[in-house]
Amino acid sequence: MAVDNKKPITRLDPTLISKLNSLELKAKAVVEGVKVGLHRSPYHGFSVEFSEHKAYMQGDPIKNIDWKVFGKSDKLFIKQYEEETNLIGNILLDVSASMDYKEKGEITKLEYASILAASLSYLMITQQDSVGLSLYSDRIENYFPPKSTRVYLQTLLKAIDNIQPSNKTETALCLNSIAEKIKKRGIVIIISDFFDDIEPILTALKHFKYKKNEVLVFQILDPIEKDFAFSSDAIFVDKETKEEMTTQPHQIQKSYQLAMKAFLDKLKSECLNNKIEYNQIDTSTPFDKALFAYFKKRSLLN
Repeated sequence: MAVDNKKPITRLDPTLISKLNSLELKAKAVVEGVKVGLHRSPYHGFSVEFSEHKAYMQGDPIKNIDWKVFGKSDKLFIKQYEEETNLIGNILLDVSASMDYKEKGEITKLEYASILAASLSYLMITQQDSVGLSLYSDRIENYFPPKSTRVYLQTLLKAIDNIQPSNKTETALCLNSIAEKIKKRGIVIIISDFFDDIEPILTALKHFKYKKNEVLVFQILDPIEKDFAFSSDAIFVDKETKEEMTTQPHQIQKSYQLAMKAFLDKLKSECLNNKIEYNQIDTSTPFDKALFAYFKKRSLLN
């Protein structure tokens, strides 16, 4: 009997989500998919649920008075909610040429990262948080300061949907520039493959921490970038410099794996040492893993 070793497909599988017609539908499907099966979320900021009434006292917001209760009892009560959110979020999305890559994955790293950025934007705004967006490569391609309106969500989604990957990567330069633009502290979410000089990147990440922000890192990789499991002779082309190299992958696989492991371990350990939440995600990973990482970080901020 044949055994199917493929991973089961879930409703949040990147392949399925990517086939939806619009970016807004993709973002909504991810957020709603995560909600399925959850009753009362343990994560602050995930849902605003009515909890109970309390007697109105002078100084309480008039907008929270329950007029239906007043009509029945002739007494003033206000609604209390389990979650009241006003977080300021900034999403930083790497749109450089190295992100426009897929080999084992069904979608490119940039497609995955774009859906993730859109889903987080959708989630934050629908949960009454403010969200801003920065698109960067070797320069800041677009910068949108944080706002919290539904109309603004359409602006952000349109910007993400219109991304054209180009240019080289200057991660540290762009991150430092964006850090200076952020005037109010909140949560900074960086989505990138981080294929750049590691030391300047780490310094730039600390810049956000120095300004009292919480920082959440998503390192997006194609599955083959971790193991270099190419099966035949190949010509490798640098997505950014267009430089070509012909080689037999098995001859350099071990050296590549050691170098990649050292790079990934360095980024992860330095993030953790500086209280930066690090998440390594490949493009075959269902989106709920990334969103739950956000919920975990968000739960610590209230």
